[in-house]
Amino acid sequence: MRHPDTSAWMLAEAIELIQSAERLQRQFFVLGAVASSPHWEPPVDMVVNDREIGLIVALPGVTPDKLEVTLDEQSIFIAGERSFGARLGEGAILRMEIPYGRFSRRILLPYGTFKFNDMVLENGCLKLTLDRLK
Repeated sequence: MRHPDTSAWMLAEAIELIQSAERLQRQFFVLGAVASSPHWEPPVDMVVNDREIGLIVALPGVTPDKLEVTLDEQSIFIAGERSFGARLGEGAILRMEIPYGRFSRRILLPYGTFKFNDMVLENGCLKLTLDRLK
């Protein structure tokens, strides 16, 4: 049922459409170098302190065998693949907001030298801890 005030309803619809367009843009349009094949970028949270860096990467439905993580001097690179329609079954697609297919993300690290401490893939998230070397 629509809101009785049509201007409020129209504004709510417009905001929802803008948010949806922004989500799609973040998922599918990558600035920078052109990839050799289409891919999406997973969202990342990163926290840093004097001792370590903590990262959480949202990777729903990605299995460890479909995941690659590498660390170099300036960045951490995460790549892999999320299978289409995992556990959904057959039917008409009414909504598809979780991206699938190839993904990759290069995350620049702050100044310093780091090494892997911990890497856990659980509950649809990859949790990484990097120790800062003195």
